[in-house]
Amino acid sequence: METVGNVIVVIGTIFMLFGVVGIFRFKNFYLRLLVSSKVDTVGALTLIIGLSLRHGISYFSAKLILLIVIMLILNPLVAHIIAATAHASGYKLEGKQAETEEII
Repeated sequence: METVGNVIVVIGTIFMLFGVVGIFRFKNFYLRLLVSSKVDTVGALTLIIGLSLRHGISYFSAKLILLIVIMLILNPLVAHIIAATAHASGYKLEGKQAETEEII
């Protein structure tokens, strides 16, 4: 079970690395927010599941599962609040992204 947990931890780390590349690749604030929130959720959940499998059934694993539930509720909520606040404050896109959004 420890080997499976280690493999899942490595997969979660790869998700996080792809997220970092995605954040630097996109220039649009809203696309960066989307990438960071999705990759953060998937990567962190994968890491936590891997850690839970490594430790087996224990009190520590129960706390990790509670952390998963909290993350599943709060991560999308916080990303939505950040995007809604940026939009409500009149945050404007600059450069090519702003030109393409005006056309649409």
